[in-house]
Amino acid sequence: MSADAAELNVPPKGFKALFNGKNLSGWYGWSTKNPEDLWSMSADDQAAYKKKSLEDVNQHWSVQDGILVNDGHGLYLTSEEEFSNFELLIDYKTVPKADSGIYLKAVPQVQIWDFTEEAKFGIGADKGSGGLWNNSKGAKGKDPLVRADKPFGEWNSFRIRQIGSRTWVWMNGKLLVDNAIMENYFDRSRPLFPQGPIQLQTHGGEISWRNVFVREISPNEATDILSESADDKGFVSIFNGKDLSGWQGATASYDVVDGAIQCRKGTGGNLFTEKEYSDFVVRLEIKTPPAGNNGLAIRYPGKGNPAFDGMTELQVLDVEYPGKLAPYQFHGSAYSMVPAHRGYLYPAGHWNYQEVTVVGSKIKVELNGSVILDCDLADVTDEAKIKQHPGK
Repeated sequence: MSADAAELNVPPKGFKALFNGKNLSGWYGWSTKNPEDLWSMSADDQAAYKKKSLEDVNQHWSVQDGILVNDGHGLYLTSEEEFSNFELLIDYKTVPKADSGIYLKAVPQVQIWDFTEEAKFGIGADKGSGGLWNNSKGAKGKDPLVRADKPFGEWNSFRIRQIGSRTWVWMNGKLLVDNAIMENYFDRSRPLFPQGPIQLQTHGGEISWRNVFVREISPNEATDILSESADDKGFVSIFNGKDLSGWQGATASYDVVDGAIQCRKGTGGNLFTEKEYSDFVVRLEIKTPPAGNNGLAIRYPGKGNPAFDGMTELQVLDVEYPGKLAPYQFHGSAYSMVPAHRGYLYPAGHWNYQEVTVVGSKIKVELNGSVILDCDLADVTDEAKIKQHPGK
């Protein structure tokens, strides 16, 4: 290994290297296929597949003087390690007419391509690399905010951050994607997978990679980032962080502790705002104790059961809640009516960031950067549920 190569692939503080600069240890081959096909296999079958995939990988991928090189063909290099919330640093260099990308949690992709190839200007190549190209037409993040590609033969440096489905991309120091939701290419009705691997795509042109570093983001840091990144224009606080001014109901059952509303142990009851709301967006942070069970009542009339006499109760429930649960009882669900996607709530003791949008009969719940519920309660036509929910 040359002296220059020895200086490569050394992670900065807080990061770890995904590529060791010597060999392909820690990687296997996969393509643009739903990763659930792999995850559904037994452990033995997964291991057998990964071992077999290396035959293809070794034909098309090599390590040359500390640099990872692909000839433009073969399976995509896929990390054995999987990630949920993370920050990725990676350098690449490619050739004219090449087309590649970085898959996040096994989903395409942060786009890499030839920004001079006129034949692809119609699909956005002239806008440059770094966009979430597989997002729907017109969706935020599909095209990069600016073009930041360096000339061929020079190295480009990505910084990519993903929390849930929310994604930021910087290249060569320029912000290209700003807090955009990356769509699930395999099923756009679902958020990205709760966790998954990093993939380096092959697509017809030689591409080289180096300095592949990753840093996992803790739940509490992720919540802080989402809160700080949200556009607060037009929002007002309905909790002053000191007392329950502006709230009514079972106020004797709740205390304000360290700037948070906390239910007293062994008590309960409904705490609700004095002001009423029709269509709105509410952002809040939620932390549950072990086996914690609560709810966010929507358009509560001030009496009766919020889950039934109001529009709905959006379930708040610890991920490790004991006992058998129906699908509509998990966190974020419109209780007893519409189930939320699962796997996105942090363990008890961590703060979760949640945004709820209510317009007419439509409700959208975004939890920790992923949309886990997007429904119209007007579409609930089951007569038993309609009778059970007069406030719907």
